[in-house]
Amino acid sequence: MKKQFILLIVLLAAFCMQHLPAQNLAAKVDSGNISGADYKIVFPANWKGKLVMYAHGYEVKGLVPKNSKSPGFINALIPFLERGFAVAASDYSTQGYAVVQGVDETEALRKYFVKNYGKPDTTFMVGHSMGGAIAIATMENFGKNYKGGLPLCPMDGPLYPFASNSFDFYATCNAMFPGIEPPLSKIFAPNRMDSVKPMTPGSMFSRLNEIKKRIIGKDSAVALAYCKRLDLKLDDLPFKIFFSELVLRDYAEKAKGNPFDNTNTIYSGFPDNREINKKVERLTATVDPIDFFKTYDRTGNINQPIVLMHTLYDQLISPSVVVDFENIVKAQRKLQNLTIHYTNGQGHCAFTPQQTAQAFDELRAWANTGKKPNAGPIE
Repeated sequence: MKKQFILLIVLLAAFCMQHLPAQNLAAKVDSGNISGADYKIVFPANWKGKLVMYAHGYEVKGLVPKNSKSPGFINALIPFLERGFAVAASDYSTQGYAVVQGVDETEALRKYFVKNYGKPDTTFMVGHSMGGAIAIATMENFGKNYKGGLPLCPMDGPLYPFASNSFDFYATCNAMFPGIEPPLSKIFAPNRMDSVKPMTPGSMFSRLNEIKKRIIGKDSAVALAYCKRLDLKLDDLPFKIFFSELVLRDYAEKAKGNPFDNTNTIYSGFPDNREINKKVERLTATVDPIDFFKTYDRTGNINQPIVLMHTLYDQLISPSVVVDFENIVKAQRKLQNLTIHYTNGQGHCAFTPQQTAQAFDELRAWANTGKKPNAGPIE
């Protein structure tokens, strides 16, 4: 369980902390604030005019420090710094769901870099998790400024269906294991700003243990069947439930209401589909989901190379959603600009530095030579 707790902290920070001596790679650091968004730019000693714009993943407000304040920040940049790239990263002006802020404030930081350090001869866009969605949206909307993009374990499908999966997961969990988590009606109660309150690592650990004990105590066979349906390991179910609650509270606060509606949803794949559909909590949307999720939603209009990499097992973003992005790109007739890789990593963004480096090197070679790399595994 201690290992799970360590994973929890990593996931909440939304990038993988590599235990390597990276500080000596940072020869110079520029940090500051642009229109309410803190930023950090890291230069390697051998910088030669090359730039990576980096977008971090989802951060739960009050539970983790801002991206650039995390002790693992520099370590996440190792593959790029080692190759002589400066890395510029915005903390965004808000934590939590921040796709729009992430795209706009990454672009503002890129412009700041050009103004103060000159136009780089090469610029790539990289992002983990929600940052992967920001990387894709940046390539779709500001791609002319980049040689290519590297979204890693990204939220790569259309934004509303992706977000509603968390809603449906939480709704069916509450139907199967009632009383463990607050009802959806409480999370999305009108005029209720029930945002996440700060928690200590110990209180998070206790909460995870409590969820696990109550699930197993309720019916371990049912829990195992539910996990099989989700392609989820039983040990990861408590964290997914806990994380989903925090994310839904964030959506409620950001949208100022409920953007989800499951009154017409038919849930299937359960031991007793009829019973689940009778028990599941039903809510109607109180705000327009199209308005809330439309800005920087997926278009598939990519005109520069994108290498997308995902792990085969991911407790937060299923690798199966990759096909959703592929189909959107296919509809734009732009598949010639997309290569998809997978690794045998067992967790969200569980890539080794070597795997990230290999994918980045393939992207660079593709951008330089025009030769598209083969899709498939990266060992």
